[in-house]
Amino acid sequence: MGFQQGLSGLNAASKNLDVIGNNIANANTVGFKQSRAEFADIYASTFASSSNVAGIGTRVMDIAQQFGQGNVETTSNPLDVAITGNGFFRMSDTAGTISYTRNGQFQLDNQGYIVNDGQRLTGWGVDPNSGQLLTGGNPVPLQITVGNIGARATGSSGTSNAGLQLNSMNLNASAPIINRAAPPTGVGPLNVTDPTTFTSSTTAQVYDAQGVSHNLSFYFTKVATNQWEVQTSFDGGTPTTTGSPAGTNGYLMYTGTGTLDATTVPTDPLTGTAASNVSGFTFSTTLTAPNGATSPFAFNVSFPTSTQYGSPFSVGSLGNDGYADGTLTGMSISKDGVIQGSYSNGQTKTVGQIVLANFTNVQGLQPLGDNRWAQSFASGQPVIGNPGTGSLGSLQSSAQEDSNVDLTSELVNLITAQRNYQANAQTIKAQDTILQTIVNLG
Repeated sequence: MGFQQGLSGLNAASKNLDVIGNNIANANTVGFKQSRAEFADIYASTFASSSNVAGIGTRVMDIAQQFGQGNVETTSNPLDVAITGNGFFRMSDTAGTISYTRNGQFQLDNQGYIVNDGQRLTGWGVDPNSGQLLTGGNPVPLQITVGNIGARATGSSGTSNAGLQLNSMNLNASAPIINRAAPPTGVGPLNVTDPTTFTSSTTAQVYDAQGVSHNLSFYFTKVATNQWEVQTSFDGGTPTTTGSPAGTNGYLMYTGTGTLDATTVPTDPLTGTAASNVSGFTFSTTLTAPNGATSPFAFNVSFPTSTQYGSPFSVGSLGNDGYADGTLTGMSISKDGVIQGSYSNGQTKTVGQIVLANFTNVQGLQPLGDNRWAQSFASGQPVIGNPGTGSLGSLQSSAQEDSNVDLTSELVNLITAQRNYQANAQTIKAQDTILQTIVNLG
């Protein structure tokens, strides 16, 4: 049986060389998982035979892929995505056939789908009306709208903070009181060209339904101790002291601590009537803005967390739920797979979420080539979820997972497999010499 043993050893060593050669060939293949040849011995025996049987050689029991983590390398493409930990990207072709991959070198096709080698990345889509992720059910191919995001008028978002907010505004408590009486006793009505008729001013932009921007100017005048007059001017219109299409006048009242008084309603010094637009810790009023806008549009103006301290006038930040039209300029992907689109108007928008799939027995997956695998009976059913949940790994954008082949180890394995092949050839040669000796005896 020496020839059969040596031949089986040659076949096994040859197969091992094939596996090692394939690993080395894919050392630079993104997302590639190395394999190893696993062997088993062969016995020609029965239950009744003696236990001292030499065996008749070896066989390749399995070629098992090793799904260990590869090194993560950063790239300049935001659509390159690496998985850190367990899981596979779930891909779909145009016919809906599902496959799985660790290769996250993605790009957009001419229809806006996120693809790799023609396969579409799947995940959770977004409701076009609410903008909320449509989680649950079956993941769908992720498609990014590369066209215009559209415009939204200020005050039309329908949220609790709709409109314009001047956040963390401070009015200078040490500023002198300005008398609105007619000259020579006072300075008279507000005159935007005369800075002696107001204390501080600032300008913000608002947007109409077609995304056209308009300037809304605010003029703050200290008219009494701890009391401020607020007047507005829309697109350079003349500020008024009563409600009108050009603007609305309002008043702010402060306590000794410098924060907005939530209970005291100030008296309008011009009309002698109580102002009615102090609400909680936010002063708010509604402005109706025509003057060149596509149509008159109403929006709220508020000053959340406003204060009155003895420091210069300042506005911490502006909040505005309206915006002009914009086009997609870039994308970013978070660790949990949420894809955010960035637009030329400064807006960001959730456009989808990548999902991952994992299996009870990943080595049972059926290799398809092109760095893809298919579900099989041995792998079990896929467990699908958001990155970073359960046993699923997290994602890293602008990065790719390199092959997990250790080239140094594979070259050492190559030498060992070569020596193995030579050794099995020697057993055949030795058996041939013995046989020749026996033939010569005749």
